[in-house]
Amino acid sequence: MMESLAGLAQGFGVAMTAANLLWCLVGVALGTAVGVLPGLGPTATISLLLPITYRLDATASLIMLSGIYYGAMYGGSITSILVKIPGEASSIVTCIDGHEMARRGRAGAALGISAFGSFIAGVVATFGVALAGPPLAGLALAFGPAEYTALVLFGLVLVTQIGEGSRLRALLMAALGLLASAIGLDPISGMPRFTFGIVELQDGLDIAVLAMGLFGVAEVLALAAARDDKAQMIDSPRGLRALLPDRADWRASAAPIGRGSVLGFVLGLLPGGGALISSFASYVMERRLAKDPSRFGQGAIEGVAGPESANNAAAQASFVPLLSLGIPSNVVMGVMIGALMIQGIAPGPMLAAQRPDLFWGVIASMLVGNVMLLVLNIPLLPVFVALLRVPQRILAPLILLFCVVGAYSLQNSAFDVVMVGIFGVLGFLLRLVKLDPAPFMLAFVLGELLEKSLRQALLIGIGSPMILVQKPISATLLVMAALVLLWPALRWVTTRTGRTRP
Repeated sequence: MMESLAGLAQGFGVAMTAANLLWCLVGVALGTAVGVLPGLGPTATISLLLPITYRLDATASLIMLSGIYYGAMYGGSITSILVKIPGEASSIVTCIDGHEMARRGRAGAALGISAFGSFIAGVVATFGVALAGPPLAGLALAFGPAEYTALVLFGLVLVTQIGEGSRLRALLMAALGLLASAIGLDPISGMPRFTFGIVELQDGLDIAVLAMGLFGVAEVLALAAARDDKAQMIDSPRGLRALLPDRADWRASAAPIGRGSVLGFVLGLLPGGGALISSFASYVMERRLAKDPSRFGQGAIEGVAGPESANNAAAQASFVPLLSLGIPSNVVMGVMIGALMIQGIAPGPMLAAQRPDLFWGVIASMLVGNVMLLVLNIPLLPVFVALLRVPQRILAPLILLFCVVGAYSLQNSAFDVVMVGIFGVLGFLLRLVKLDPAPFMLAFVLGELLEKSLRQALLIGIGSPMILVQKPISATLLVMAALVLLWPALRWVTTRTGRTRP
C-alpha cells in the first residue's frame, strides 16, 4: 500500500504540471460535450484526435484521451435528464427517473446529484485503481468466452427488472432488442441477416440512431399528441442554491452513491460493457433495496444517484486491465492502446516499472479531472435547467433538429435520418401500448457481445453448451441469473405455501 501511495504522490507531481493540467481540462471539456451530443461518442472522438497525439507527450496525450472518456459519462446524463435523449448508452437508465424528475420541476436536483455522485464515484475509483487495481487486474484474465456469455446473460436478466410495466413486457422488449442486434452481417460467415436487401443495414443498426428515435423523437411526438397545457413549459426553480440537492436528497442518495461506486468499480474491471452493465445493475439493486419500489420510474432520486455513480466508477476502473495487463476492456480502451503504441509504448505488467510517470500520472489525473468536471458542471446547472423554461412549441422542433443533425453526422447519410424517424414513430407506438423502450435498448447493446462470446464458447466446447456450466465463474453467474429471473415465482410459491398451512 505504501508503494501505491508513493506512486500516487509521484503521479500528482506529473499531473499538476501546467501542460498536463491544460490537456486534462481540454479532455474533460470535450468529453462533456461528447456526452451531451448523441451520436458522436467517446470512441469516435478519441479516434479523430489520435493524429494530435503524434505531437504530444505520451503522458499528456493519455491524460487528455482518458479525460474525454470519463467526461463523457458526466455529459451523457445532461440530455438524458433534460430531454430524455441518452448521450451515452450507459445513460439510458438515467432517462427513467432523471427525466421524470425534470418533468416535476426537479431537473436541478437530478443534474446536481448526478454531478456530485459521479465526482464521488470518480474519487473512489481513482483510489481503488491506485491501491487495489493492479492486484485485481488478474480478475480480467479469468474471463473467457464462457464467462463473458454468462455475464451478459446475467445482464440481460437484470434488464428485465428495469422499466415500467410487468416483467413479461420487459422480457418481450428485451427479446426484440436481441433480434434487432442481429441485423447486419453474420460475424463468422459474413452473410447478411435481416437486411431485406438494404445495403445500409449490412453494418447493423447504430445505437445513437435508436436512442435518438426511441427516446428523443418519440418524446416530441408524445408531447404533440398530448396537447396538454401543463406540457407547454416545465416549471423549475431559479438560482443555483435552489437547484442543488437538498438534505433530503442527500439522505436518500448517500447510500446509492456508495453502493454504485463500489459496484461500478468491480464491474468496470471486467471486459465487455462495464459502464453499461454497472449502471443498470445499480438501478436494479437500488429498486430491490428500496422500501417503496413503486417510486422508481416516478422520479426517485436514487434511480439517478446509483447508476450515474456506477457508470463513472466503471469508466475509470476500465483503465486497470489496460495499464496493468495491456488488455482493453472495451472499444474505447482498444483505441487507447493504439494511442500508446503510436508513442512506442506497450501497456502491460512492466508499464508501472518502466514508465511510472505515465502510469501514476494518468491515475492521478483522473482525480484532478473529476474536480475539473465538478467545477465546470455545477455553475452551469442554471443554464441547463433554463432549457426547460423554453416553451415546448419551441423546444420540440429544436430537439427534432438536434436528432436530425446528430443522425446525419454519424455517416453523412440520409438513411440514418430516415431510421431515426422510423424508430421515433415506433417509440411513440410503444408508449401507446405501455411498452417501455429501455429494456429494448439495453438488450440491443448487449446482443452483439452475447452473440460473439456465445459462439466463441460453443466453438471451444465443440458445439456443446455444457461449457457454460463447467466453468466455476460462468456457472455461478448463470445460477445468479436464474435466481433473479425466478425470484418472483419462488416468492409467490413460498407465500402461497405459508397461507395454506393449517
